[in-house]
Amino acid sequence: MLVNGARQIGKSFLVRYVGKRLFKHFVEINLKEDKEGDQVFAGVKTTNDLYMRLGNYYAKPLGDKKDTLIFLDEIQSYPHLMTMLKFLNQEGKYRFIASGSQLGVALSETPSVPIGSITVEQMYPLDFEEFLWATGVSKEWIGHVRGLFEREESLDESTHDILMKRFQYYLLVGGLPEAVNKYLEDRNMVRVRGVHKTIHELYRIDASQYGDEHKLKIRRIYDLIPSNLENKKKRIFYNKIENKTGKHFADYADEFEYLTNSGVALEVLAISNPHFPLAESQQKKLIKLYLNDVGLLTHLLYGLNVNAVLQDIRSINLGTVYESVVAQELAAHQFKLHYYDNKQKGEVDFLIDDYDTLQVLPLEIKSGKDYTEHSALTKFLETPEYGITRAIVFSNERQVYKKKGVTYMPVYYCMFLQNHAQKDAVILPALEMV
Repeated sequence: MLVNGARQIGKSFLVRYVGKRLFKHFVEINLKEDKEGDQVFAGVKTTNDLYMRLGNYYAKPLGDKKDTLIFLDEIQSYPHLMTMLKFLNQEGKYRFIASGSQLGVALSETPSVPIGSITVEQMYPLDFEEFLWATGVSKEWIGHVRGLFEREESLDESTHDILMKRFQYYLLVGGLPEAVNKYLEDRNMVRVRGVHKTIHELYRIDASQYGDEHKLKIRRIYDLIPSNLENKKKRIFYNKIENKTGKHFADYADEFEYLTNSGVALEVLAISNPHFPLAESQQKKLIKLYLNDVGLLTHLLYGLNVNAVLQDIRSINLGTVYESVVAQELAAHQFKLHYYDNKQKGEVDFLIDDYDTLQVLPLEIKSGKDYTEHSALTKFLETPEYGITRAIVFSNERQVYKKKGVTYMPVYYCMFLQNHAQKDAVILPALEMV
């Protein structure tokens, strides 16, 4: 198994936590440290070479596949070991799990990755439901709220107020494990923001490892994400990246690929003619980028002024923050991110594939009192050739109700959107005998 995801989202901690509890022998090797140090595993050419060096490294007899897990952390430091995973899997001597902070980039650049022999799992910061677990909310209580969502019913006012307050705290803290832990210790936002500042800078520094030709452009694009999201049209304007006219997506394709493959940014692709499945009609030339964690965004936008989120201040438009948290939820639930862009009809914040109805489901995100005003969404639903009869508007309002094909829901319900294309099992009925 390969565990992919951005830095500082808990990959190594999670593998270590599970590995030590489920396996008698748990061997952890940080290959980045090895490459910068003794380079014990740099010259490995065969599986026997690897087994021999593992034995020397562990200094105790290893078991077999049933009781031994080898954790190759930061495996992107040695791409040849990723290629070797196929043969390690075939031999079945031990179990192997690998992770890395730049693994997505390495996978895209390694032509011989044995995809058929490994499982790739994508990891994200904590989503809102996981944040609720971390802050002591029981799964039974969340299950009750989930039932209301599925039945399209409203919470009572007191429960709604409680959940909205926790949602606001999530907007401030985000889902990076270290930030959540600091919040749980003493609710001190100065310390939480210190974590955000450090991790944001780490993400910027990582760009410098990608080569001189690209690093400045990667940093520039990454730094522009918050200001781009504050514009009326939140997509990337390529002329602003280097302040040069005549620039297009193709001029920065490698930089966008780095930001998304490294997990530090979420890419949302434009759709102008929506049909299920959306992948058939997506276009790369008009894209939006969101930060991978809403806590990083509120840190950059508001710093220590928590009232910008906690209080209803008219001068503060939280639309960008609300869209970011929904993008984060959708990505964590394995949705491909798309938005609707049409010169005549306008923009709709998100489009997702609804595998239950085999239709496109549009989502509009509202943070203010005017949540029923959505001209682009209305025109979208009134376009006969799209054949789309249902949409969801998420807002601060408590009541769930339907009007002209639009279901209005409180924004915290976005945590229950599930990508049913990712079900664990779909059993086909038995075929009749001929």
